[in-house]
Amino acid sequence: MPGATTDQSIHALSIQRSIVIAAPPQTVFDALLDELGPESVMPDGVPFPMIIEPRPGGRWYRDLGNDAGHLWGHVQVIKPPTLLEITGPLFMSYAAASHVQWRLKTEDDRTRLTVTHTAIGLIEDEHREGVSEGWDYNLQRVLEIAEGRTSDLHKR
Repeated sequence: MPGATTDQSIHALSIQRSIVIAAPPQTVFDALLDELGPESVMPDGVPFPMIIEPRPGGRWYRDLGNDAGHLWGHVQVIKPPTLLEITGPLFMSYAAASHVQWRLKTEDDRTRLTVTHTAIGLIEDEHREGVSEGWDYNLQRVLEIAEGRTSDLHKR
């Protein structure tokens, strides 16, 4: 019985986004881990249950309960509070490999958070076109969490 073959093209993507957050690097780093984990929500406010194990080799995955879920990647590098790198398929459930780097740098009394995402594989058009918007949302969520915590500290 002959198998079917389809013509698929390998694609690459490279995206870099940056935001300045009015909070110290450790607060921003902690907010990043929370946004990638227990505080993850979709743009419509629906919780998106994720778990990140913040150590080299730690998993980053969507937890659907009852041992069901989706592995997004593994922590490749973690150097709190300045660097986090993850490699894996991320949201792509097909032949693709990604590397995501979040770098934090102090700028006066603020922190610049830069995310760089590179990927290669059978990347679907929908994902190539929507990934920039997703990282913009990720950075905005980290800003909201970090600046919210900073403002809470000033109120005490």
